[in-house]
Amino acid sequence: MATETRDRILDALEEILVRDGTDKATLDAVAARAGVSKGGLLYHFPSKDAMMAAMVRRLGERAERKRVQAADAGTSLAEWYLSPLATPSSSAGSTGSTDTDPDDALEIALFRSTLAAFRSTDGAPGAVQDAVVEMMGMYDRVLQDEFDDPVHAEIVRLVGDGLYLAALVGLPGPDPDLHRRVVERLLRDQVR
Repeated sequence: MATETRDRILDALEEILVRDGTDKATLDAVAARAGVSKGGLLYHFPSKDAMMAAMVRRLGERAERKRVQAADAGTSLAEWYLSPLATPSSSAGSTGSTDTDPDDALEIALFRSTLAAFRSTDGAPGAVQDAVVEMMGMYDRVLQDEFDDPVHAEIVRLVGDGLYLAALVGLPGPDPDLHRRVVERLLRDQVR
């Protein structure tokens, strides 16, 4: 029951962030949308920062499930990390495709909200920043394990981060053929 309530609260937070924006994601609004009292929300999350951090961790869990699915299909973490996200702006742009992965679109919207939450903390480190650092650190460690050369692993991470940042700010996706050639060059004889 506690996990179900916690998930309902995080679902409500995500819905408000995507639909209404960060400034509307108050504890009262999230509690009302989740159908719990503010005290019930505070039982699970003692602050808005803790609630946002839990949402980021849940996003990390979703991403990890997608990564595992990709690995089960024979895709290395490096290949997965370098895949452009399928968002409405990228899929209608240079890729020529109209397919949009709803999970990717939701992830982008939620990370945009997370970035807005970062800005609202005036740069003071907190639980949200810690959650993002924790999630990104996991990818960094796994990428380092996939490559013999730590410099090459770092280059792959930086390129993947750039693709993700471009999606976050709504830049058009890379030309598919050029992107494929970049990934081939980065990964040629490099992944263990």
